[in-house]
Amino acid sequence: MTRVGAIDCGTNSIRLLIADIDPGSGALTDLVRRMEIVRLGHGVDKTGVIAPEAMSRTVAQAREYAAQCSELGVERVRFIATSASRDARNAQEFVVGVRDAFAAFGVAPEVVTGHEEASLSFHGATGDLRARGIPGPYLMVDIGGGSTEFVRGTDEVEQARSVDVGCVRMTERHLRTDPPTPREIAAAVVDVEEAIDQAAEVVGFQGISTLVGLAGSVTTITAHALGLNRYDPEKIHLSQLPAAQIIGACTSLLSMTRAQRAALPFMHEGRVDVIGAGGLVWRTIVQRLQRDAAITAVLTSEHDILDGIALSIR
Repeated sequence: MTRVGAIDCGTNSIRLLIADIDPGSGALTDLVRRMEIVRLGHGVDKTGVIAPEAMSRTVAQAREYAAQCSELGVERVRFIATSASRDARNAQEFVVGVRDAFAAFGVAPEVVTGHEEASLSFHGATGDLRARGIPGPYLMVDIGGGSTEFVRGTDEVEQARSVDVGCVRMTERHLRTDPPTPREIAAAVVDVEEAIDQAAEVVGFQGISTLVGLAGSVTTITAHALGLNRYDPEKIHLSQLPAAQIIGACTSLLSMTRAQRAALPFMHEGRVDVIGAGGLVWRTIVQRLQRDAAITAVLTSEHDILDGIALSIR
């Protein structure tokens, strides 16, 4: 067994997976899986820079993750930074802070391209699908804080496209009222539909057998659709619900006030103010797949880029 540490630092959250990898089968055995909301990308869409307080929060969390990796005897670490670190002019300052935190492992954050981000997400998300005989081709959609990845494939990635819409970016750009006004929602939908058009040109939606959603916005929406009284990854993972049920859950979250969302028993406090935009993005995508690929159901995966990062360390 090889013990690895995988870190995914996105626009909204930073996450850690410590796992043992079987060198023969490549199977992962989780030891630690955690997530903290740090909002590294807060304001980046408007200012072009990572805010000092967001930088400080994220680097402090990186130091905590590095300490936990050391305590548990991790042999190799890979730290992936995504949308905010591609977009910010002061990204190098963030790189230096993380490099110092993980000095014992000799790693720095890798600011991956949108295509590589999509590939890592695909491999992390689809292993269980293939193992269970869920048919491809899959269209995997990973909704992040700043960007959304569309990846098509079955055993391997066939096409992929990353577009600049996400729950934080759409909240900051459009959804400023509590709850959002019809005019704000309509403006956000225009942005999302344009992004979907860009993805469709590259990925192609016709012939998709299974639509797979992943990452925190999608899993939270699924928890709402399931009516869970707490966040339960085992009930969420590989759940397959009618598209209409998912669309209804998205619309419900988008129409709520922040206070109403905060009162939901499965809601992480760090998602309260951005989950409405996450619902708007996911609803618009599901509706498009209903039209273009006759999709009638939506599958949710709890496995995502974090698992892909861990598997890539082998």
